[in-house]
Amino acid sequence: MMLVQVPEPSSIEEHLVRKAADGDRGAFGELYARYARMVHAILLGRVRCDAADDLTQDVFVTALSHLAHLRDRSSFGAWICAIARNRAHDYHRARPQDSEEIRDDHLQSRPAPPEAMEALAAIRSLPDAYREVLAMRLIEGMTGPEIAQKTGLKPESVRVNLCRGMKLLREKIEGKPL
Repeated sequence: MMLVQVPEPSSIEEHLVRKAADGDRGAFGELYARYARMVHAILLGRVRCDAADDLTQDVFVTALSHLAHLRDRSSFGAWICAIARNRAHDYHRARPQDSEEIRDDHLQSRPAPPEAMEALAAIRSLPDAYREVLAMRLIEGMTGPEIAQKTGLKPESVRVNLCRGMKLLREKIEGKPL
């Protein structure tokens, strides 16, 4: 019987990053497929819903143009998280302060139920560590182990952040004081 050695997820990722840095668009497409939900969740926690889709694309365009400079290819997930956070920061810094705020529900072709928008607002009001993992879990449907693997966080940290974040979210939604 012949045993087939299955590569570890990090070595697969390193291989994809190496190929993408060498110009393989298919490899970069695979990285996009693996990380787009995570990037989108980070952005949803920080910017308007209508901006999150476009900014997700911007994050990957930035990543593609700077991929050759990534020193530790096994840290792609953490690196693209940082790009997403920075892009959200740039988005807020570039917006004119005197412009009228457009609510998320006005821009969607099929407006989200008010409860969903209230839940998103509650998630956005949480500290970053909880906001990001909750958005990844509740909005993008990622599992705890998947969040840990893609972000580079320890599984225990993800589990604690999800637990504490859910407690805070529940308190906010139910209107209990923190």
